[in-house]
Amino acid sequence: MKVLGISGSLRRDSYNTKLLRAAEELLPAVVDFDLWDGLKAVPPYDEEDDVQPAPAAVGALRDAIRAADLLLIATPEYNSSPGQLKNALDWASRPLATNALRNKPVAVVGASTGAFGAVWAQAELRKVLAATGARVVEGEVALGHAPTRFDEEGDLVDEAAREQLAEVVEALLAETPVTLAAA
Repeated sequence: MKVLGISGSLRRDSYNTKLLRAAEELLPAVVDFDLWDGLKAVPPYDEEDDVQPAPAAVGALRDAIRAADLLLIATPEYNSSPGQLKNALDWASRPLATNALRNKPVAVVGASTGAFGAVWAQAELRKVLAATGARVVEGEVALGHAPTRFDEEGDLVDEAAREQLAEVVEALLAETPVTLAAA
């Protein structure tokens, strides 16, 4: 089984990327985790550019989503929205009837430096993902005050947040018909 992690933050020391790395630690050994890092290369969506073959970065995103059994998306929040991540999902959602997100189980989590942990951005992403035909998994991790939740090595040190993340990961894994009994 393969889980694709997508961080909506472009920063090198992103708290959302750290959150995905913490989720990776919670996965059973039989699950492959791939952290997609091509967000910065995805161009602004323009229907005139949505041709075959797709722009290289868009093709790589679509291929990575198709190759995954499950998606785990961690979003920052910019002006109450997911920023560049929304643009990437617009590309992934085309063509609508056969898009890479259709029927794909997806969980959304988020971290921010503010108090609310990207709650609004997560809600926006869930709405967008549902509109694309993705199967959005219940559960939420809203990691506010993110700089205080990780140590200098980037490890999630907040036990309550780790438990919430474990619940979301478990709910995501439950969305696949593949059994993890070998784990």
